[in-house]
Amino acid sequence: MKTLILGSGAREHAIAWAFAQSRTNSGLFCLPGNAATAELGTNLHGDPENIAAVLKATQYTGSKLVIVGPEAPLAAGVADSLREAGLAVFGPGKEAAKLEASKSFARALTDRAGIPSAATKQFIAFNDFAAWLPGKEGNKLVLKKSGLAAGKGVFESADPNELKAFAKKVLQSDTVLVEEFLEGYELSVFALCDGEDYILMPACADHKKSGEGNQGQNTGGMGAICPVPCSDPDLMRRIESIIIEPTFRMLWQEGLLYRGVLFFGIMVTASGPKLLEFNVRFGDPETQSLLPLLASDAIDLFWTVSTGRVRELQLEYRPLTAVGITLAAPGYPGAYPAHIPVQALPASSANALLFHASTLRDAEGQLRTGGGRCFSAVGLGQDYFQAHSRALKLAEAVHFEGVWFRHDIGRAFCKDS
Repeated sequence: MKTLILGSGAREHAIAWAFAQSRTNSGLFCLPGNAATAELGTNLHGDPENIAAVLKATQYTGSKLVIVGPEAPLAAGVADSLREAGLAVFGPGKEAAKLEASKSFARALTDRAGIPSAATKQFIAFNDFAAWLPGKEGNKLVLKKSGLAAGKGVFESADPNELKAFAKKVLQSDTVLVEEFLEGYELSVFALCDGEDYILMPACADHKKSGEGNQGQNTGGMGAICPVPCSDPDLMRRIESIIIEPTFRMLWQEGLLYRGVLFFGIMVTASGPKLLEFNVRFGDPETQSLLPLLASDAIDLFWTVSTGRVRELQLEYRPLTAVGITLAAPGYPGAYPAHIPVQALPASSANALLFHASTLRDAEGQLRTGGGRCFSAVGLGQDYFQAHSRALKLAEAVHFEGVWFRHDIGRAFCKDS
């Protein structure tokens, strides 16, 4: 089967890597892809948000299946236009994509469904926010940009001046949501849905903070572990009962066709699981740790979901642990230099996989970075310690100026007793 993957990140590289191993792969195309996807298939020039360019690419390549990796093309309605053209598409339409594109929309839906989540208040004017804030000193609050923010639209602080500075910037163009700060640990739960039925994949744990011990600024994700030891069957059944099932029931009641993967960001608190957010696509960096554990054929998975036959899925997973470590550019998640020459890059192996994020090669063939998060080093092992050791060894072998990464991904979940 000929397939077109939209996007250029490490998530899309991981999807392309999984597809390249499929017995039914007869042509793999990425728009725009990166330096590593070019070695697995054919990269195409173009903007994934440009509907005309994407439709032209499917005609040029003869692709029958389109995987929409990032959220922005989904919010732009790319999936709707592709389906109208008769193509199988992995990703929801524009209206359903508002679950991520508008946190205000998502919060209203979850309130109607009675889904447990953080107490929330919304503001559209800075003066109203500033008038509400006094008296909240000493209490950590979570501020969120309602619209898309590439994983960096969340700010936590107990400092009124910091909170006002963030809110003022967001409110220049968007709504800001103020949420209570929840204590606990986070899980990323992915549900494959065809519009009528869904099936859950193993839970992952993303690490959003920039610093060791989950300190520092929020990022798009500094690594992930899969599976998560504490996501036992009892916990997953409870999450499904009070969060996942009510969400899909509300989507179906309101006529929102959802075909693709729906990400549930869950905070497991002392009083039970609570919903943090939705994403309408696979997470990054979670995908890089999840897909290497998939024993089933990847193209079968994506095709079956995209053509409305989730009930037929019988997914199998390798009995391993995966630990992924994100390698970032100096300055990230703040300002960072682009196109840094990569001086050393280890080869992937069966148990140590290196996924590229927006890398490119210049006219002389020099590999260069292309964003703030540059690579994902993923180790596979019989347990956390073996997987983490392999991921760390792989990460340490990557060299470019200013490269940095967290050394403790997954450690809080897998302390040696």
